[in-house]
Amino acid sequence: MADDAWMETCLVAITKINGDDVNYQSLTETVDIDLGEKDIEQIHLLNGGRVTKFTPESETTITLEAYPLEAGTDDGTTGKGFFDLLHTQDTEQPIVIRNTRTRNKYRIALLWTDWSTATCAAAAINTSTGYKAMRVVAANGYITSVKPSFTDGILKFTITFKCAAFDKAGQGNILLESCDGSNTASLLTALQSYTDSTNW
Repeated sequence: MADDAWMETCLVAITKINGDDVNYQSLTETVDIDLGEKDIEQIHLLNGGRVTKFTPESETTITLEAYPLEAGTDDGTTGKGFFDLLHTQDTEQPIVIRNTRTRNKYRIALLWTDWSTATCAAAAINTSTGYKAMRVVAANGYITSVKPSFTDGILKFTITFKCAAFDKAGQGNILLESCDGSNTASLLTALQSYTDSTNW
């Protein structure tokens, strides 16, 4: 991070529901976050006036561009590939993944921080030493596409994650948080394990 903007580095963690945080920053080149819109539309009245009509918040889409060397991740906390996120994980080498009708829920966390020793986007940031951070988290979503391309002479993957704005109970699926390092008596807490009952 420079003084004016977050630059160059970002931590990326993808977590399967009831699973472990898996780091993908070593494979990922770009991250695009399309947060759902809280749009409006106007209704025209006969007197020339307008009524504002709210449109429900739309889904959030996060897109990664990455360069994996393997089809999927067989074990550990460091991601090796992405096809298993779309289908089903193979935990042994060689990795063999067939397309399935399985749809697993995931949480994705993105972290920008000047704490150089941070290794996971789900980690706590200790503000007592003045570290800064910003984190975007989206839960209860799905990997909807994993598209490889070799058009530029290098194998690049485009991965798309989508989640609804709220769960069935009306609880938000998006978490946005930051710390500027000024509150030295506190910290940006670590994300809890992603389970059926806990998003973060």
